[in-house]
Amino acid sequence: MAIELRQQLKLTQQLIMTPQLQMAIKLLQLSRLELVDTIRQELEENPTLEEIQETPDRSKEGEPEETPAPAVEEAREVTIDEKINDEIDWSNYIDEYNSPGKVNFESESREAPQYEAFVSSKESLSDHLLWQLLMLSPTDIEKQVGSLIIGNLNRDGYLQASVETLSEQSGISIEMVEDVLETMQSFDPVGICARDLRECLLLQAQLLKLENSLVTDIISDHLKNLENKNYKAICKALKVKIKEVVAAVSVIRALEPKPGRQFNEETPHYIIPDIYVYKSEGNFVIVLNDDGMPKLRVNPFYKQAITRKNEVSTNAKDYIRDKMRSAAWLIRSIHQRQKTIYKVMESILKFQRDFFEKGVVHLKPMVLRDVAEDIGMHESTISRVTTNKYAHTPQGIYELKYFFNSSIKRVHGEDIASASVQAKIKKLIEGENPKKPFSDSKMAEMLKADNIDIARRTVAKYREMMGILSSSKRKQF
Repeated sequence: MAIELRQQLKLTQQLIMTPQLQMAIKLLQLSRLELVDTIRQELEENPTLEEIQETPDRSKEGEPEETPAPAVEEAREVTIDEKINDEIDWSNYIDEYNSPGKVNFESESREAPQYEAFVSSKESLSDHLLWQLLMLSPTDIEKQVGSLIIGNLNRDGYLQASVETLSEQSGISIEMVEDVLETMQSFDPVGICARDLRECLLLQAQLLKLENSLVTDIISDHLKNLENKNYKAICKALKVKIKEVVAAVSVIRALEPKPGRQFNEETPHYIIPDIYVYKSEGNFVIVLNDDGMPKLRVNPFYKQAITRKNEVSTNAKDYIRDKMRSAAWLIRSIHQRQKTIYKVMESILKFQRDFFEKGVVHLKPMVLRDVAEDIGMHESTISRVTTNKYAHTPQGIYELKYFFNSSIKRVHGEDIASASVQAKIKKLIEGENPKKPFSDSKMAEMLKADNIDIARRTVAKYREMMGILSSSKRKQF
């Protein structure tokens, strides 16, 4: 069979993502903070893009317009005939001459440091422990071992390396490492440098003068029973009454299981809503949150530059056109993003009106397809819009993804959303008797009596999703 080359024409159709569409999709799935960072970066890289600086119009606020400053008079020579200014405070001069030393008089207009501009840095756990170690005037070997111990602490203040490992890393004897570790375990915060939870709690009990007590016995030998609230097993093993065990457990609860918690360096990230939903005169109003969002425009200077014939080179004009096109795409994509978020929120409000008026219990089951068909968009677009976007509602701040829930069948009537079932389970647990908490089976029966058909394992799954303990661990004696 001979091999030969042939030319053939073929007509095909395929979808190609234009740069405009790629930018629109990229901006659509960004959160508010990420969008602001993207805009700031584009402002730095694109010279044709600029931020509109809004200046307050004082004439509209009722303030008097500034009058033009009077012309400066020509400086004239001072003569002796001029009168001395009567506004001079002669008492200051008299007090100064009568005082034994020099007196300085400072006017209120003197520039003072603005203390609001100073930011105090939070002390870290390592700095706090190192400061206490240096206060003891340690030797070079003790300082080396102490620094090695501090470097092997986790964020909760627990030592993650064994004494043998520290000895091998430093080349110092195990006895010296144990002595330095014992010294550092007496540092503040109490319970620091412990190797496990048991040792951490024992160090705190030792500070409270509770050695050889029921508290230390429970911590040393019955920590597992304490976790499972198996107080009867503790009473049987230690041969004490249940009241004594409950009193000892109350002391243990007051101890700190994570000594390094107060030195946590993580800063909280506060949620800024992308959209607000208010109720005004019986109707809900949707308002987009544009606070802190830069308002952009294309710099008119570059628009005029490309119209000049001989002043700007061809390469420069091509560069300016490319940047102006990119700036226009960005501005159009931001407007399209805001418009899409508004449409999605408007559709959610139409489906979940009972939630906005009455609360979480009245949340209806809804999927992305419902909103997509309502506003004429694809499900993937709705998914991008609702990711990392938050709405401020009369019921609180919720992510837009929260309004999409799976449905749970009822014995009679329409289906109910899974989030509403979780709210009902939480309400049942809040109203239970602490001495006799409801089991998962009992709550399943109570929900079935409330026209909600749900299995025991589903109740357990929702309870764990909300971070609620089982009935045996919620029980209080």
